[in-house]
Amino acid sequence: MLTRIDHIGIACFDLDKTVEFYRATYGFEVFHSEVNEEQGVREAMLKINDTGDGGASYLQLLEPTREDSTVAKWLAKNGEGVHHIAFGTADVDGDAADIKSKGVRVLYEEPRIGSMGSRITFLHPKDCGGVLTELVTSATTGH
Repeated sequence: MLTRIDHIGIACFDLDKTVEFYRATYGFEVFHSEVNEEQGVREAMLKINDTGDGGASYLQLLEPTREDSTVAKWLAKNGEGVHHIAFGTADVDGDAADIKSKGVRVLYEEPRIGSMGSRITFLHPKDCGGVLTELVTSATTGH
């Protein structure tokens, strides 16, 4: 069962500049940052609030580290902006299987490692009203 909006992913050309915008404009601070070599991104998670299920909601700022990454290709086509929405779940495997049984394409056969050690998968945007959708089980709540 999906329990919350885990994060909104925002693609950007300059992570440091974008972090500074969100800090100066809204007072959001970096909660976590990392480089995900597999996905070819440098990211910063800005914590917005805690949620009733023990999780939190974040903005995830994404800067590509190489031109062949999915985010780099998306930026070249669309420019900066909202890249995806992610829903939190205690069971990414079960929810992905359930959603797949309803005819929605799941992009990964097996969930991958995402931010902060989470387990993630994505749903095809053409099956989700044009929105790239991520399912996330945080490292502290999931398998």
